[in-house]
Amino acid sequence: MGTMEEEPQLAAYRDLLAHYVAQSSEPNMEECEQLSEYLHEHGVSPDDLVELHLDALKQIVINPDRVILRSIDFLIKMMSGYGRDYREHQALKNRQKLLDTEIDVAAEVQKALLEGKVPSCSFADIGAVSVPAKKMSGDYYRIVNDGKRLAVTIADIVGKGIPAAMCMSMIKYAMDSLPENKSGAPSAILSSLNRVVERNVDPSMFITMFYSVYDPETHIFSNSSAGHEPGFYYSARENRFVDLEARGLSLGLTPESKYREWARKIWPGDMIFLLTDGVTEIRKDHDFIERKQIVEIIRKSMHLPASRLVRHVMYELKKMQKCSFTDDFTFIAMKF
Repeated sequence: MGTMEEEPQLAAYRDLLAHYVAQSSEPNMEECEQLSEYLHEHGVSPDDLVELHLDALKQIVINPDRVILRSIDFLIKMMSGYGRDYREHQALKNRQKLLDTEIDVAAEVQKALLEGKVPSCSFADIGAVSVPAKKMSGDYYRIVNDGKRLAVTIADIVGKGIPAAMCMSMIKYAMDSLPENKSGAPSAILSSLNRVVERNVDPSMFITMFYSVYDPETHIFSNSSAGHEPGFYYSARENRFVDLEARGLSLGLTPESKYREWARKIWPGDMIFLLTDGVTEIRKDHDFIERKQIVEIIRKSMHLPASRLVRHVMYELKKMQKCSFTDDFTFIAMKF
């Protein structure tokens, strides 16, 4: 059995085996489980265990049957292959544990880097919730109130896991460094980001983004979209929801992409809802829910403060999907 600690293991196993052989009743399962855990912790593989059993048997039985001894010796030879597989499996488990630890650290770093904050705002009540489907998210949102205007961004990378998370981190820093962020129009912002993405992101990945600006003096809400899931606009005067339709190519597809801009007047009581496709791709009874079902859920919670409204919508949609999300989920509500 190589270099493993043989004597303490052999003594413990021999004593338990001797007690079992001498008794007619069933063995104490708690003692068996404790010894099993002890042997496992000390790296005793399946073939080691069979050899340990043979050594213990020779000590507690004066003249063990030759056929039994030969059969156990044969079993040891047969178990050698299982032992190699066991050791390889243990090595893989150890590497997986190390990888999981590294991913946990990376996820915490990403959360600290990308965690969206909702600024205080005198002219709007804003709420946002973002839940990754896995440890790391491919969704991103950014809400900035500089006193003169409110800029709200929501983005989604087509893809999941570490590559998507790394790409979204790059997008976050690209956005923070754009000089247009202070006064640029949504269409100009997307055009600039598109060039950054096209030069730096792998062609197999692309990013959808909705960029919007609200001017509290003119009460104009303007926006552009790069292939992103349409949000909802609620008109208080008409008591109806309409899609925030804004077409445009996803970021990174071609360096020459141009983005159209839409604008609308916002009246007291109006609301804006932005989302990623993790919201619209919720499944109920094996089919995707319809947008009108999302509107119905929003209507039932419109009286709530924005921070509670977004969480209520999230919980209701999560219940439809057996309390889990298969895609990153981000939902923003703005009540004017």
